[in-house]
Amino acid sequence: MDEANKLQFPSLPATKEDLLDWAYPMRREMQLQILERQGITHVVYLVLDIADNPVENIIRCFPSTKEFIDGCLATGGKVLLHGNAGISRSAALVIAYLMETFGMKYRDAFSHVQERRFCINPNVGFVHQLQEYEAIYLAKLTIKMMSPMQLGRSFSLQAGMTGSRKRSLEEDEDFGSMHVTAAHNG
Repeated sequence: MDEANKLQFPSLPATKEDLLDWAYPMRREMQLQILERQGITHVVYLVLDIADNPVENIIRCFPSTKEFIDGCLATGGKVLLHGNAGISRSAALVIAYLMETFGMKYRDAFSHVQERRFCINPNVGFVHQLQEYEAIYLAKLTIKMMSPMQLGRSFSLQAGMTGSRKRSLEEDEDFGSMHVTAAHNG
């Protein structure tokens, strides 16, 4: 396996002690002075028409939210992402951010967020979209890592596959266990 072409993700803090001293009972204390003391410098306030509805397309908001959060963190800032109740929409956005930024599976990102905010409960439609997003962001990252020559070779191989082999790849739902790497022939 060529290490140069393996997808690399940063890692989350190893222990809860490595995180900011914040406890769940403080969830109602995020007033301006508390925010300033905690070092919060940015608030994601996106005026988006997102209903907390299982048929709502929340994936469309993931790229702009990630770009905003990354921009804040790159300047040394801290971000508090909060929605109406902090249960479904904002939780889904934070989970998506963790998944893409740290290469996490949906269930791991969900658990990580829930350990810090017990009441999160993204609606069932958001959960399905988050589970689908895992394959989407991994595919985007893989394509970014491949050279144009590798991409052309990859597409021609898939086009030449027999129907049964192609179907078995499409039906493989265990994306979480796939190790996505770009083969380097050179």
